[in-house]
Amino acid sequence: MPGRLLPAPGPARTLALAQLSNSIGDGAFLVTSALYFTQVVGLSPGQVGLGLSAGWAVGLLAGVPAGHAADRRDARRVAVLLAAATGLAVAVFLLVRQPAAFVLVAALYGSCQTGLAAVRQALLARLVEPARRTEVRARLQSVVNAGLGLGAALGGLALWAHTAGAYRSVLLLDAVAFLGAAVLLWRLPARRPPAVPAGPGGGGRLAVLRDRPYALLTALNAVMMLYLPLLSLVLPLWVARRTAAPSWLAAALLVVNTAAVMLAQVRVARRVVDPAGAVRSLRRAGVAMAVACGLFALSAAATSPGLAAAVLLLGAGAQVYAEMTHGAGAWQLSFDLAPADRHGLYQGFFGSGVPLARMLGPVLLTWLIVDGGSVGWLAFAGLYAAAAFGCGLVVRAPARPAPPVLLARG
Repeated sequence: MPGRLLPAPGPARTLALAQLSNSIGDGAFLVTSALYFTQVVGLSPGQVGLGLSAGWAVGLLAGVPAGHAADRRDARRVAVLLAAATGLAVAVFLLVRQPAAFVLVAALYGSCQTGLAAVRQALLARLVEPARRTEVRARLQSVVNAGLGLGAALGGLALWAHTAGAYRSVLLLDAVAFLGAAVLLWRLPARRPPAVPAGPGGGGRLAVLRDRPYALLTALNAVMMLYLPLLSLVLPLWVARRTAAPSWLAAALLVVNTAAVMLAQVRVARRVVDPAGAVRSLRRAGVAMAVACGLFALSAAATSPGLAAAVLLLGAGAQVYAEMTHGAGAWQLSFDLAPADRHGLYQGFFGSGVPLARMLGPVLLTWLIVDGGSVGWLAFAGLYAAAAFGCGLVVRAPARPAPPVLLARG
């Protein structure tokens, strides 16, 4: 792990190391889980897909209460509990033999993962000074990509061995990785939660829904998060079914994406330091994604494998730039527009776009793009760009005062 990817020593670096630990486990799990559940456990692909969708549906509801708990209690303890529970859920996958049990464990896994993501954001907001939050969040994203790549390589060894024991070893690795993350999170400084004001606007889990600009911003960000299934599902199918490019190019596109985020995400995020800069970053994301979708659509017209591959690689470059500028702008707004005493609640709500995109994105984008063809790419480009530019219309009021960073050893 290059030192320049990690934040400076302190709470931010501890957060990064914890996220590196669980992302290594996640990377190994992601590349092997489908084969483990279908070929070792004996579930059908449909049962696996339904179970994971149900798990992320439950996860969609978990971020807000987890974030609310982080506001009311020591967020560090909540994060440790959720990281350990995620590791337990992965370990219980080893005991699953029936579809019903798989759905239940997937629900536990999805809800703990989503809740942990929300509480990590709350911890970042509490432990890092406002001026550095977006840069630190970008470093965390770079670390996550590095961990996913390393984990995927380890999972590749299990795919090469192709034995039940190898696949079970991956699940054990993932469980241990989350327990390691829990240990690292416990090393963070404790912080007494601020008193939540009483009254009509104070403290309740539904308070974020009454903040209409933030709720609308969250909805628009959820639309932009639909890019998540592009590289893992839509582009591999597009390359294989609609272009003359070799099917292995889909893996190369993923490598381009991962490497670009590792190398450039922090640099892109450094330019975003306030809501105005965040709005400009989101607009750049809308334009870049429109260019990427246009190139992906054009790849279907290329008759030679080399030309099709070149067009797809150019599209992947535009897509990853859109991903990085979207991330920087969205993170800045999610922190700046949240009340000082409710970062957990607001980050939990804002982060609900991730499980929503994971749940709905594969079905929607497969129908729109893989079945719809080039017109589908253009439709997605319009949807994404409209959401990106719509964020600027929502951000009218100045950002709320930044919360103080108060630490107390516990």
